[in-house]
Amino acid sequence: REGYWGPTTSTLDWCEENYAVTWYIAEFWNTVSNLIMIIPPIFGAIQSVRDGLEKRYIASYLALTVVGMGSWCFHMTLKYEMQLLDELPMIYSCCIFVYCMFECFKMKNSVNYHLLFILVLFSLIVTTVYLKVKEPIFHQVMYGMLVFTLVLRSIYIVTWVYPWLRGLGYTSLGIFLMGFLLWNIDNIFCDSLRNFRKKVPPIIGVATQFHAWWHILTGLGSYLHILFSLYTRTLYLKYRPKVKFLFGIWPVILFEPLRKH
Repeated sequence: REGYWGPTTSTLDWCEENYAVTWYIAEFWNTVSNLIMIIPPIFGAIQSVRDGLEKRYIASYLALTVVGMGSWCFHMTLKYEMQLLDELPMIYSCCIFVYCMFECFKMKNSVNYHLLFILVLFSLIVTTVYLKVKEPIFHQVMYGMLVFTLVLRSIYIVTWVYPWLRGLGYTSLGIFLMGFLLWNIDNIFCDSLRNFRKKVPPIIGVATQFHAWWHILTGLGSYLHILFSLYTRTLYLKYRPKVKFLFGIWPVILFEPLRKH
């Protein structure tokens, strides 16, 4: 089915039926579900600037927003250039997350040039190879390696350093893994899901758009991971971090510097 953006040129086309909701958006639910990755991190970045946090955390929030915007453009158009705008920032944002996690226990405003060099080099190699081979599985494996690194580091922190952060750390990880599970179900059982959607009321069909759920759950999981990283860092810097819920539902971190007597 063709729409406003013309023929599909991306190397991936997901399970949501193309242009089924509107002529202007190829995959409607896969597109709008990215709002969770765009709006909350913008507020997180603004709050980080106000609180005078290190630039790496502002970069983390903004990187998540860029991933959400790239994913929005990709699913709206199904164009190859927009696919790159989605997939490559996933690598770059994860590299920023890795840097933050491995620099949690350093002096304030310190810079680890060796780790920066390794992560920038990794990003450049992945980008160059992916532009040459155009193989989505290569991208997924590289992304998976970065996520696995984050998982190991998080487990180390909640096991050996700050055990009381287990709740936040494992919630972030659990939500992300739930999204990954639904992503796989969407890929493997696509034909069955499409047949099911034809037989049920539209509202039930929408609930089975599991790639959209992948966006929602990984967006929330990534946001919680930034909170976890930030909580770990501010604890080390002797602040008093607290997780509060805006409107009773959305988690944010508030803290105050430890007063010197």
